[in-house]
Amino acid sequence: MIKINLLPFRLARKKENIRRQVSIFFLSIVMIALGLTWYTLNMDKKVVETRALTKQVKAQIALYKEKADRVTQIKKNLKILENKLKIVSSLEKQRNAQLLFLEELSDKIVPERMWIESVKADSTRVTLKGIAFDNPTIADFMKNLETSFLFANIDLKQSKVQTFQGGVMLKSFELLCTKKKVKDAMGNKGKKGK
Repeated sequence: MIKINLLPFRLARKKENIRRQVSIFFLSIVMIALGLTWYTLNMDKKVVETRALTKQVKAQIALYKEKADRVTQIKKNLKILENKLKIVSSLEKQRNAQLLFLEELSDKIVPERMWIESVKADSTRVTLKGIAFDNPTIADFMKNLETSFLFANIDLKQSKVQTFQGGVMLKSFELLCTKKKVKDAMGNKGKKGK
């Protein structure tokens, strides 16, 4: 029988398997190195883009913060202005109320027979001090005040004879009144006028 020596073939095959395995090993190392390099470069690119985006967002935040600060300052100024306008409006109403009060008071004075020396008023009460020729003049003045739309509960606190220069004797008086609110008084004035 013929004998064939298969050992060199097996040896060659074994060397080729080893060569193939070494080649696959080095090839896989190269592929892994390429993959890691690509991944690292890709991550670096994303980091650079994220930093650029962060920088841009920070710039926008600074811009909007400046605008927000201006808006906040404008709101503060607007609130201060609104408060000032309320104060002006309140003063205007009070001025009109005082003007109406003094106008009404001057209309109720008995002409050429009396005069008012002082007026003290708070939100609810009025104290009138004046001088008249006689008691009927004071009574007429009190009746006039009772018909007024601004005064109620007129009360004579005191009336006394006072001597002035030249020996003239006149009556000094003090009246206490309740002051009606201007809105209520204006409504009553409109009703009386009809």
